[in-house]
Amino acid sequence: MNNDQIKIKKIELLSDSWYTLNKVTYEYLKKNGEWEVHQREAYDRGNGATILLYNKENSTVILTKQFRLPTYINGNKTGLLIEACAGLLDKDNAEDCIRKETEEETGYKISKVKKIFESYMSPGSVTEIVHFFIAEYSKDMKVSDGGGLEEEQENIEVLELDFEDACRMIYSGEIKDGKTIMLLQYAKIHNVL
Repeated sequence: MNNDQIKIKKIELLSDSWYTLNKVTYEYLKKNGEWEVHQREAYDRGNGATILLYNKENSTVILTKQFRLPTYINGNKTGLLIEACAGLLDKDNAEDCIRKETEEETGYKISKVKKIFESYMSPGSVTEIVHFFIAEYSKDMKVSDGGGLEEEQENIEVLELDFEDACRMIYSGEIKDGKTIMLLQYAKIHNVL
């Protein structure tokens, strides 16, 4: 597919309360040469970055636990979700963002990060692309308790978990966050720990 197969006809702003929700009307050129009109809603919350902190010596990872309203609305009885540290890029590049978020959320000041891939997490409705990173951590990198920023209403619990226990938590249903599952499975497949 190339850009000649899509013609954006109209973009209507539905909401810009938290992020931006648009209704997009476009024409799509089908294989048989006919144009078809489509309408979709697209939620633009910006792009993000996420990281798995790991300690080879102790075979541990750092994850976080926090309340996530959409999961609560969709049946998560506590609304709490165990997940990898993550944040929106704002005006930062992905590496700067993830270093900053790591310190704010986990209390670890890391310098060396490795980008492993990028992924659209919900491409049917959300524009966001997430940059995935891994980094080693050690006790001497701990500079604060973490927990997130008060002005961002973050109430984040920092968890240090045995790597194999964290992997088992995927199958027990204790970890249901997609980016976290992807990072743990990457670490498993690539023998990071």
